[in-house]
Amino acid sequence: MKRMSLQWRLTCITTLCIAIICGCLTMFVYKNGVHYIDSLQDAVESQWDEKGNKSDEIYISIPDDKWDEFADEFSFQVYNNKADYKRNSLIITVLLALLGGVVTYFISGHALRPIREFSDKIEEVQAQNLSDSRIEENNVKELNQLGISYNKMLERLSEAFEIQRQFTANAAHELRTPLALMQVQLDLYNSASHPGNDADTLQTIKMVTEQNDKLNRMVKTLLDMSELQTVGRDDKIILDAIVEEVLADLEPLAVEKNIKLIGKCEDATMTGSDILIYRLVYNLVENAIKYNHPLGQVTVTAYQRNKHVYLSVEDTGSGIPKELRERVFEPFFRVDKSRSRELGGVGLGLAFVREIVRVHDGSICIKSGKTGGTIFEVTFAQHSM
Repeated sequence: MKRMSLQWRLTCITTLCIAIICGCLTMFVYKNGVHYIDSLQDAVESQWDEKGNKSDEIYISIPDDKWDEFADEFSFQVYNNKADYKRNSLIITVLLALLGGVVTYFISGHALRPIREFSDKIEEVQAQNLSDSRIEENNVKELNQLGISYNKMLERLSEAFEIQRQFTANAAHELRTPLALMQVQLDLYNSASHPGNDADTLQTIKMVTEQNDKLNRMVKTLLDMSELQTVGRDDKIILDAIVEEVLADLEPLAVEKNIKLIGKCEDATMTGSDILIYRLVYNLVENAIKYNHPLGQVTVTAYQRNKHVYLSVEDTGSGIPKELRERVFEPFFRVDKSRSRELGGVGLGLAFVREIVRVHDGSICIKSGKTGGTIFEVTFAQHSM
């Protein structure tokens, strides 16, 4: 059930109060008016006393032979006038209540405009635009205090996000140097022959090399994620061309996995970072290849409609359960941990995709494919930053 807005609640309460007040006032005026009308009628009816003497209370000249006719006509007129008075009073009461409700609706709408603007401002808040979401001072005392508290909260959030981003960047930088040294040592070791190594030693060297490569890729991704805000996003992007480039780059991997790549692209242009959009498409297609079934296919669609650019990547894999679809964008989350380790993923690909979508003011969702696979749908505005 849809909840009633504050504006409508104020309107209904005010209209009810106006109706009650008008009703009480109308009842009082009606009773008072009827009382005087009845008094006048009683005076007419008692014009002749029981002894047949004419009363002096009514100062009108009516012939005696016409008095009975006048009294009957007067009583009839009084009855009709009381009925008309009652009806008109009720109509006026209802009209005044409705008029008061309409006036209240527009006045309350004007008075509540700062609250709506405040709400709209809150809806626009993202981790990337905290500094642009501050609330200006308001003439309404309560809202001004709320705005001050809100701005302080934004400052604390901005500091927390900056600390988190800086920590990630620093940690990645600190890890990159020892990992690079380890890689150099491993490359030197692997470049020479070691006939004396047994099977266990060779297996250990292979495992260390693979894990070091995985850590290097993870550190690179963390660095890229921490530097998203510094990447320019004013390139004119031809999305269909980027899709074709990604499909060409991933063709060897698809052949190795026996996966068929299909591109269904129309002309689609937008503004953003061509490097980041390439990475977004690459990560989605690479994931679709890795987590697909043998002899499956990956279909990439790009098109432009109504000032929006749409990109979808569909695979024929096992799909993602509905309850896990939001969590797949969390860093290091894996739907199938054993298979992810087997494929060598670091758990940051989709998290990076979501961040790229966010900095371009886009949206991404996951749907089930017709064949049971997964569809990633991304939507951008053509004027994306």
